[in-house]
Amino acid sequence: MPARWIIHTVGPVWRGGNAGEADLLAACYRNSCALAAEHRLATMAFPAISCGVYGYPPEAAAAIAVVQCRQALATHPDLERIDLVAFDPTMVRVLEKAMAES
Repeated sequence: MPARWIIHTVGPVWRGGNAGEADLLAACYRNSCALAAEHRLATMAFPAISCGVYGYPPEAAAAIAVVQCRQALATHPDLERIDLVAFDPTMVRVLEKAMAES
């Protein structure tokens, strides 16, 4: 069985949208994907970063997640798959909508 890794990232706390939250959240995805690529990982999964107790608006966070993950897949050839994991049915719908719209 191949080794399994955990890459932990802490997303930004939502402070109203004018404190650089979008850039910080995008960096969470970019940096985690770059680290995965550095270690030649083929797959990874992300929860809905910052959408729980950190209060990031789910629709905005999902749009960032989808864009950053698609860019990572295009940039890092060893990275074959990224799963976006939802913590409830509402978040599933939000992620599905973000994927359809991007």
